[in-house]
Amino acid sequence: MQKMNNAAAGEIVVSMARAIIDNRDYLSEIDGKIGDGDHGINMAKGFGLVADRIRGKELSLAKALETLGTVLMTEIGGSMGPLYGVMFTEFAQQIDQVDQIDSKTFSRMLHAGLTGIQEIGSAKVGDKTLLDTLVPAVEAFDKATSEGKSFDEALELLVAAAESGRDSTVNLIARIGRASRLGERSLGVLDAGATSCALILKELSEGTRDRLQ
Repeated sequence: MQKMNNAAAGEIVVSMARAIIDNRDYLSEIDGKIGDGDHGINMAKGFGLVADRIRGKELSLAKALETLGTVLMTEIGGSMGPLYGVMFTEFAQQIDQVDQIDSKTFSRMLHAGLTGIQEIGSAKVGDKTLLDTLVPAVEAFDKATSEGKSFDEALELLVAAAESGRDSTVNLIARIGRASRLGERSLGVLDAGATSCALILKELSEGTRDRLQ
């Protein structure tokens, strides 16, 4: 069975931060079309702070995710900080005492993060939010493992589903947050949260795949 060593995987969070920072302007540009225009700025600020604090420290994935969650909840503005902060904190709690992360543990981690977000917000799939990326990604991962696919294959399918979910938001009307005021004028634009979520899940999945044993 394929597994990843938790203790050696904290650098995955540094890779997440790099992806968010590299896409800062793009995320803010998307957000500016139907929102406040600060999504990329706030996300890059939070992830950048974390990368500076954990880079080179050889932290476990659990500790790195805990640090990320805390910073996003306490040190950045915008509506996404608490949502992502809860998600990463829940991720960390699920793997805190786990030495080797297998597909079952990874699934529990994903579900805990999803539940955490759902418990503090009212959004659902179809509302043009990050859930349009996260929910199909989790479902694709679980479907793959239930069909007997390897951890590696399931992670690849997770990324594909996340990106399809992100792309689906172009054809959705925003029903949550500032963008919801625009009604049908929110059509034709990607959701910034769904886009950043796809970036995060890709880095998490690819970083895990690279470390599977």
